[in-house]
Amino acid sequence: MPTLDTHLERLSAGADVITPSDELAARLETGRPLRVKLGLDPTAPAVTLGWAVVLRKLRHFQEMGHTAVLIVGDFTAQVGDPSGKSETRRRLSKDEVQRYADSILTQFRKVLLNDRLEIRYNSEWLSGFDMAEVLELTSKVTVAQMLERSDFAQRHASGTPISIMEFMYPLLQGYDSVAVEADVELGGSDQLWNLMMGRVIQERYGMTPQVAMTMPLLVGTDGVNKMSQSLGNYIGVEDTPEEMFGKTMSIPDDLMVQWFELAADVHGEELAAIRSGLDDGSLHPGSTKRDLGRQIVSLYWDEDAAARAEAAFDLIHKRGEIPDDVDEFPVGDGDPVSLPSLLRDAGLVGSAGEARRMIQQGAVKLEGERITNGELARADVVGRVVQVGKRRFVRLV
Repeated sequence: MPTLDTHLERLSAGADVITPSDELAARLETGRPLRVKLGLDPTAPAVTLGWAVVLRKLRHFQEMGHTAVLIVGDFTAQVGDPSGKSETRRRLSKDEVQRYADSILTQFRKVLLNDRLEIRYNSEWLSGFDMAEVLELTSKVTVAQMLERSDFAQRHASGTPISIMEFMYPLLQGYDSVAVEADVELGGSDQLWNLMMGRVIQERYGMTPQVAMTMPLLVGTDGVNKMSQSLGNYIGVEDTPEEMFGKTMSIPDDLMVQWFELAADVHGEELAAIRSGLDDGSLHPGSTKRDLGRQIVSLYWDEDAAARAEAAFDLIHKRGEIPDDVDEFPVGDGDPVSLPSLLRDAGLVGSAGEARRMIQQGAVKLEGERITNGELARADVVGRVVQVGKRRFVRLV
């Protein structure tokens, strides 16, 4: 059995804020398994390494014997989290949210343990609210409290509209903590205000308020912005090992320490040694980044997959060759062939529009030769390998 100090050190590793700071230790001292809540709104189809930062922290709690309560915010996703938004965001339809929810649930399981896991949809309790329950919830918080939130305050000061629905989002998220009787709530650093609102709501419903724990936001592969699907600067937990390794090798050197800690789950003395080695030059940035890539791939696949991904990277980048084990994709009967549609259907890009942009940028090649034409004769593509970017290949058949 781990000591309380060891327990607390493991659970606190990498955390940005834990508040109130003494309450987590106090709850651990009881010896009772804690109920640790993480709410994620299904607003995009992929689970990124950025999302996985808080998912991995939830797993740490599981590994220490606590219960992970993962809330799929299928109801709140239709309201829309206003955190960090300068204007009202577009509402998602119920069907859109359900498609995203179906996509991400299997990806969550690549990170979390099956034991000590509850997966709940917040429509379970929120969709049945009647007007009396809505009024009861809204009576728990004042407008002045809502305007303490920085993004609401800035919008109010600038005269930018704030809808009452946006005020409802943190109240609904807070009520989730009441519904699942959360002891601890996890979130990204941009969620601290919402997590603290959960404490207020729990207390107003007569419960002991939860501990709020936030994790830093992982900077994306562009080295500037937080990892985001909308910006395209992300790695997904279901990306192929080759994609994971190759994208990791593309990050700026100054991100490596953060990525070791947040994306590769490295902490303590090992992380300190990496930081020190990069600072004093005893660790080579290139070889250290390769180690980072292998560790990330091993987390989501295995060590053999990581070794193969590194070998594929060398084949492409050092020797400029096409890999031997390229997937095949049927061209179809049409002639000429619409290359943007083909690249989209083959899964090499997310949309035909993205394919057209990649073609214009010279990032699409056929047998190593850049392509600038969006339509090609069928005879010119069948049996040949098309490449998008540096790591995406498919053989057309």
